[in-house]
Amino acid sequence: MSEITIKPEQIKMNEDWKEFLKDEFTKAYFLELKKRYIEALKEKKVIYPPANLTFNAFNLTPLNSLKIILLGQDPYHQPYQAMGLSFSVPSGIKLPPSLLNIYKELNSDLNLAVSKNGDLSTWAKQGVLLLNSILSVEANKPASHSSWGWQEFTDRVIEKLSNEKTGLIFMLWGNYAKSKKILIDTNKHFILEAAHPSPLARSGFLGCKHFSKANELLRKLGKEEIDWRV
Repeated sequence: MSEITIKPEQIKMNEDWKEFLKDEFTKAYFLELKKRYIEALKEKKVIYPPANLTFNAFNLTPLNSLKIILLGQDPYHQPYQAMGLSFSVPSGIKLPPSLLNIYKELNSDLNLAVSKNGDLSTWAKQGVLLLNSILSVEANKPASHSSWGWQEFTDRVIEKLSNEKTGLIFMLWGNYAKSKKILIDTNKHFILEAAHPSPLARSGFLGCKHFSKANELLRKLGKEEIDWRV
């Protein structure tokens, strides 16, 4: 398996999201972010996810099919793990501890078998936006791009969705994700809060039943439920 090198001009975003977020792309913080990203690529630094997957969450979940936002923090920083979807790893890659706990909760909540496949693309294609707050990281350097401005961008995504859409479900796991609650209008949207699924959170996540609760909300909204099988 070899690392994938992508040129900056190959970084793409779906047209519906591009139109929705067009005002952000001309702001000073985003232009600076873009500049830093391109400079890092020119310096041959290894960045995860591969550049063509930077906006994978948006590309797999069209805006008009959006139902749920599952917020993560930053991409995995080890080789071959990050794929631009929060908590997800490509098929064939060992499950990270947090994802294993997510699968254990799925088993407890919906009696689904604990999958060995860590690719959550099937969720994304059903309307679950698997959004990390930070969209890139340098290899083996956790949170190395946390000062680049990604949070400003993704905070604006959350804020615009809150302001301009209705009936969305936000899954906020852990204190970092919960801190984004201030961006969400709870009169128009639904928030499901739990501890982070990491074992370091002492399994406070297990038992939250967010998957069945989300589907119950979708039923009440007259929307098709998520098939959470992986």
